[in-house]
Amino acid sequence: MGTITPYETVKGRRYRVRYRKPDRSEAEKRGFTTMRDAQMYLSMVTVAKSKGEYIDPRASRVPVRMFADSWLRSKQPPMSKPSYYITLERAWKNHVAPVWGDREIFTIRRSEVQDWVSELATQKSSTVVIRALGVLAGILDVAIDDRRLATNPARQIRNLPRRGPGKRRVYLSHDQVATLAACSAHPTMVLTLAYTGLRWGEATGLRVRAVNRLRRRFVIEENAVMIGYEIHVGTPKTHKTRSVPYPDRLAPMIEQACAGKGPEGLLFGDGEHHMRNSGSQGWFANALKRAQAIDPSIPRLTPHDLRHTAASLAISSGANVKAVQRMLGHASAAMTLDTYADLFDDDLDAVAERLNSQMPLVALPAGPQTRYVLPRRR
Repeated sequence: MGTITPYETVKGRRYRVRYRKPDRSEAEKRGFTTMRDAQMYLSMVTVAKSKGEYIDPRASRVPVRMFADSWLRSKQPPMSKPSYYITLERAWKNHVAPVWGDREIFTIRRSEVQDWVSELATQKSSTVVIRALGVLAGILDVAIDDRRLATNPARQIRNLPRRGPGKRRVYLSHDQVATLAACSAHPTMVLTLAYTGLRWGEATGLRVRAVNRLRRRFVIEENAVMIGYEIHVGTPKTHKTRSVPYPDRLAPMIEQACAGKGPEGLLFGDGEHHMRNSGSQGWFANALKRAQAIDPSIPRLTPHDLRHTAASLAISSGANVKAVQRMLGHASAAMTLDTYADLFDDDLDAVAERLNSQMPLVALPAGPQTRYVLPRRR
């Protein structure tokens, strides 16, 4: 168990708790103002030791930054995508380290973390706030794994900023896609993005060997992402290889793109260097300006918006949700439905029309107003 002894201070009587830690070394905690508080503390220590949950208070007197490097290393590529790792590193440096880096972990209270989240939410977007909180929580999880902390004060925060509706999605029609492609220096790329739903990195990472010209399929197994000024080649976003069909009318253009290139040659660009899109001064932005001059109804969009266009055109053509999910590389059909719920509104109308055409009607005897009811089930 342990012992409780009183001692006198200038502020009155206080109580000291002495006990043995699991390693049999002695420990004590002073400053309890009542015998009851001292007894409760001793009981908590005894129960924690019996359950194997005891945390040495001295082990918790370390700053948060002591675990930050270890946690960030666990997130470095290839454990995660380079682009994702950079967002975590920035969140640590810009938002977490200035506030919590030098704080000893045992002093952090959940109420403090809640106040920090609330204040940060007044300055930054919900995405930034939630990511910063996740970084702090992940770092403190390392402290728990090292048995330096019993509970994580950054977990189970009740009031978090709500995510906004996000950027409005842009969908092009077939005619608008054709206009944009005709105005582009890389029409094959534009049509590929708009009719296959490939992500930009998946399209620019395509190699000739990944094109099955007999079945008109792209085998998506690489993803080329530009981080800073460098291209990083890795696995697709979901880390899974998938097969994506392309339309027969696109086949001659794909055949031409493959011409003169070896199996390892890149499909788009010069075959050796990944195609880049240089923002507002790039080839896509210039193509968009020329297309809008021809058709002012074409909205502002990015190459990624052509992925949304592909989903829209596929759904409007009658493709089922499972097929669209596989084409886009979503984790589940539910994710596809959640992402593109607005595109299925017409399906609801079609359901009502089909039910209406099959619904049996029975006329009631003529009266002031003729009414119709469904027959009762027997």
